[in-house]
Amino acid sequence: QPSSAKRISRLRSRLPGVSNDMPDPRPLLIVLDTNVLVSALLKRASKPGLILDLVLGGKIRRALDARMLQEYQEVCARPKFGIRQSDAAAVLAYLQVTGLRVDAAGSLPDMPQMSDPGDQPFAEVAVAAQVDALVTGNIRHFGELDRAGVYVQTPAQFLEFYASCA
Repeated sequence: QPSSAKRISRLRSRLPGVSNDMPDPRPLLIVLDTNVLVSALLKRASKPGLILDLVLGGKIRRALDARMLQEYQEVCARPKFGIRQSDAAAVLAYLQVTGLRVDAAGSLPDMPQMSDPGDQPFAEVAVAAQVDALVTGNIRHFGELDRAGVYVQTPAQFLEFYASCA
C-alpha cells in the first residue's frame, strides 16, 4: 500500500498544470459546494477553476464527509454537464485522499436547518470543522450559517479573501 504522500503525488501528476510541491504549512480550510466544483471542471479558466487550482496545488484544504463525496460523484457523472470522466475521477480521488474528513451528520444540536436538504451536509461539515469559508455559487442557500460563525462566500469573494490572507 503506497503512502498517502505517494498517492497524492501520483494523483497530482495526472492533473494538468498542478505541481507536486508540498502544501503550505497552514492553508485555509474551506467547504467547496458542488456547484463550484462542477463549474471548475467545466471551465478551468474561471474563478471556480482558480479555486480548484489552489486546492489541487495544496494551497487550500477542504473539509468534507462521505455525503459530500457521494454528491460530488453523482453530479459530476451527469451526462448533461459533459464533464470528462477521467478528469472528474482524478480530481475526486485527490479530494478524497487529501480532504479533512469530518463526521458531522446529525451531531450538532444547534445546527441551523438549510432550506434545501441537499445543502445540509455542506453546512454541517462547515460548522463542525470550523472552516474559514464555505464557497458556493448559491449564497442564499446558506443564509443561516452566519449565526454559526461560518463565512459563506462566492468564488469571487473567496479569491479576494484568499489574496488578503497571503
